[in-house]
Formats: sequence, C-alpha cells, structure tokens
Amino acid sequence: MNVTRLFDLLDNYIENYPDQDAALVCKREGAWKKFSICEYVELTNDLSYGMLALGIQPGDKIGIVSSNRPEWNMLDFAAMQIGAVSIPIYPTISQNDYSHILNHAEMKMIFIEGKELRTKLKPILPEIKTLKEIFTFSDENSEYKYLDQLITLGKENRQPDKLIQLKASIKPDDLATIIYTSGTTGSQKGVMLSHQNIVSQLKSLESIPAKWSNKALSFLPLCHAYERMLVYLYQYLGMSVYYAESLGTIAENIKEINPTMMSCVPRLLEKIYDKLYLSGKKLPFFSKIIYYWAFNLATKFQLEEMGWYYNIKYKLAEKLIYSKWRAAIGGNFDIVVSGGSAIQPHIASFFSAIGMPVFEGYGLSETSPVIAVSQRGENGRKFGTVGLPLQGVEVKLAERDEIICRGHNVMLGYYKDPALTAQAIDNDGWFHTGDTGKFTPEGQLIITGRLKSIFKTSFGKYVNPQAIESRFTESAFIENMIVLGENKKFAAALLSPDFIYLKSWCNKHKIKYSTNAEMIEHPAIVKRYQEEIKHYNQFFGDFEQIKRYKLVPDEWTTADGFLSPTLKIKRNVIESHYADAIEKLFS
Repeated sequence: MNVTRLFDLLDNYIENYPDQDAALVCKREGAWKKFSICEYVELTNDLSYGMLALGIQPGDKIGIVSSNRPEWNMLDFAAMQIGAVSIPIYPTISQNDYSHILNHAEMKMIFIEGKELRTKLKPILPEIKTLKEIFTFSDENSEYKYLDQLITLGKENRQPDKLIQLKASIKPDDLATIIYTSGTTGSQKGVMLSHQNIVSQLKSLESIPAKWSNKALSFLPLCHAYERMLVYLYQYLGMSVYYAESLGTIAENIKEINPTMMSCVPRLLEKIYDKLYLSGKKLPFFSKIIYYWAFNLATKFQLEEMGWYYNIKYKLAEKLIYSKWRAAIGGNFDIVVSGGSAIQPHIASFFSAIGMPVFEGYGLSETSPVIAVSQRGENGRKFGTVGLPLQGVEVKLAERDEIICRGHNVMLGYYKDPALTAQAIDNDGWFHTGDTGKFTPEGQLIITGRLKSIFKTSFGKYVNPQAIESRFTESAFIENMIVLGENKKFAAALLSPDFIYLKSWCNKHKIKYSTNAEMIEHPAIVKRYQEEIKHYNQFFGDFEQIKRYKLVPDEWTTADGFLSPTLKIKRNVIESHYADAIEKLFS
C-alpha cells in the first residue's frame, strides 16, 4: 500500500508481512516477550477506541513519558490514527521542564511509566488545567488508571467505522507529533512535524538496509527524533524491533538476539573500542603483538580498494582476531548507525573492519531528523563524513559555513512560537541548523562544529571546542570534557575522568584513595593527566592548545542534567555549575 501517514505503517506491515510473529519484542521477567504484528495492530486499535470513549478529539495532545517499550509504539500510533497529536517526553528531565511542556502543549491525556516517574510528576499534575486523563502502565497499587483498563475500555467500545472515518480524514501534511527538544542550551522548544515530514524520510532511506537485515536492537530513547524515525523505518521494512532492557545490558542483549541493525552514539562505540584495546594488555607477549597488529590494521581500513598487501593482512587478521571479537560482541551486523555527534574516522574504520559497518547520519529534530546520511552506492559512504544529503533535501553552506537545508524534512515550525520559527526558517524556506560544515569534492558532508560553540580568544583567533573535545576524549583517561576561552587569552578545559578506568589504573599502580576528589589530587594522577594533555595538545595549533585545565570529581550524566539524552555535554549547565572553578582557570 502507499504509506502517506505514519499510522499507515501498520496497514502496510499487515499487508506485506502478515506472518511476522515478532514485530515488537521486550524482556519481561527474564524472558523475551514477542508481540506479533496482528497483536500489535489489535492492541493499538483498542487503545484508539479507549481514547475515543474518553472523549479524545482530533488535535488533542497525548503525552508519553516512558522508556522504550512496545506500549510506547502502540500509544504513539493509537493517538495519531484518531487525529490526536503524539508528544513523547523524556523520562530524565526536571520537574520544571515537565511543568513547562505539559502546560505549553495543553496536554489532555498522559501516560507515565513506573513509580519513580509518577512520584516525580505527581506534584505538578494538578497544575495542568487541560489535563483530563492520567494513566500508568501497570496498576502497582497506583492511584491512577492503568493501561490495561484503557485497553478493556476500548474492547468494550469498539467503533471500527468511526476509526476508518477518522483515519481517512487525516492528511499527509497534518501535524502528527510535537517533539520538545532536549537540547544542550536548556530551552525546551516544541518542534512540530507532519506525517509527510517523517514518511518522506522512510521512503528516502528504505534502500539503505540490506534485504537480509531483519532484526533491530533499540536502546537510544524513542523520545529522540533520531531513534524514533529509525524504529518507524524498521517497521516499514518488516523488521523485528527488540528493545534492550537498559543501557547497562546492551552487550548482553546483543549476544542474546544477534541483531542485524542498531543505532548508537559515538561515545558507546568509543567505550567498546577502549575496552577491546585494554583487553590486549592482559595477553602473553607473542599474542599481544598479534593482537595490536590486528587492532592497528583495523583503524586503517577504508572503503575503497586497499591493495593486495593490505587485503592479505586483513584476511589473516580476520581469521585470527576479528572473527573472535565478533563472536564476543555477538553481532551479525548489516549496519550500525552512528549519530548525535561526530565519530572519529579511525573508530568508524575500526568497527567497519571488524564486521560492524558504521553508517553515519546527521540531522536535527527540526529536520525530521535526517539531513544527510551514509548510503550504499557510489560516494555514498566515506569515513569522516556523514554521507550525502538525503534525496529531496537541498543542503548548502551559508555565512560562516553554517549548514542550511530545504526540503520535505523541514518542520512545520515551533509550536506557539512564530517568531522563533521565523528565526530558524528564512523567507526562502531554508532551515538554519546552527552547525558548521564543509563538503568533500564528491559531495559528502563533513560536520566541523557548532556555530554558537565556536569562540574567539582575546587575540582574535577562532577556536572550535568540539573538535578539541572529540580528540581529547579518545583518551581512556577522559570521559568528558568542555573547552572554554571566549574572549580569554587562551583555551582552558574542565575534564571529567573515566573513573572506572582510572580506578583500575590506580589499583594497578597501588595508589590508595578514599574518594574521587582525593584520587584526582594524587601526585601520580596529576602527572599522568599532564602527560595526556601534552600528548593531545600536539594535534592542535598553539592558540587551540589547552593551557590550563581542571579535573573534576564528578561523572557527568543525563540524570544530573550535565548530558543530553544523546550524551552531548550541556554547556550552559556545566558552565553554571562550575562557574567558580572556571573563573579560577582564567584568573
């Protein structure tokens, strides 16, 4: 069938893959629970009937505050196919953000997962005057209604003719969802996307996965436009979607299900890379030499023809080392999609060499989200680039090399904010991303930084902090970093160490400590970080080099608000929290 609205994906699925017994899969009580496509469609329709029985009208806003689970997808489609607007909300945001979003969206109905989230939201729910219905996912002695009750209500009030009528009334360019951007700047903006915005993406991307790719692992938040669009794509192609239990169980889940496709952020791949690198240090002398020979060979892998000598070495490394790594990781990968931030080219080379082909993508919530992506075919994929602009999307560089784009992917606008929309989308329809970039001669796009993050020193030199941070966090000692220096004489940095690695290093060198704060003050640790800074500074010009830095005793996480859900640092939050320490760096 011709998919023109997002909920058409369900009818398309039934028509083309009617025997799919594992459309959505999650782990419950230690076992994988499968929902067939028929169960998925029936439950979705019953949720729609339940919403209609409670008086939900086209245009009403339906909020979903939940981690990834099959019910998330069911509620998403259940709302959209009756003309309501689906609004996913991150489970990790603050009470103030919840209050802003629920009021701003004039939320009519909300679904909240788990006791912890209910406790967090309970104080603010009475303030939301438009809110009529509150549901949780299971009873758990909750004071709120729960999902099974809504499904039962739907079963008792089935109106198939009305549902057909409502679906028929919805146009491709109607509002489908509002995504409140998590952002790294602190401001929550409601990005309005139509059915057409996202469906166009699916049709442009459908030829990228191989025909044999049939099982996807999902663990990045469905609230994020990037993962959400990919999960729609998996369903468009009839693939099984397995939801990881948590970020901590990804490795175990990969081994259990052997996925053919997944998405991730570069930081995750960097952690696997570091773990594999450190594993070699425990090997006997001769095995260690072979191990690191193969490791370094993988970092030099390229997609174009490498020559007969490299190919011979590669085949040997594949037999001796890479096949064992794949068995340990548990993958049978066609594609690993990397997005959210730039991945170092040698790491993309490394994973592609060992059988986890990295495809990079780039975009924003405002662009539905893909602007450019690695693709199969001539010049479609090159390490260090995010591939070619998506079909039907125009991309060019504006003043100061800002990336701007125009096409079917550009949002309808920011909800209730025409002034902000006019700032982002100019009169000719070009959306201004705020990112900077350049093109290769073959037309692939390279992301070089964030326009607002680039600062000028007091000597008039421009510094791109993200390029520096990306290079320094290759170090096993550095988990996260923020580079500062606007209108200062030099660049400085705050470093959040990789405390798991640092603790193992301390144990190996018999360094005693009681707290993180005590550990990072130890003379041997101070000296070791001086060596790291000196090593990585050599990759940069004098005005870009880190002249002063401070180790902080804190791990930056999404829970404490220092990182966005895609693990990017929130500069304004960190600068505010460490204001005194930053002032001392430049004093």
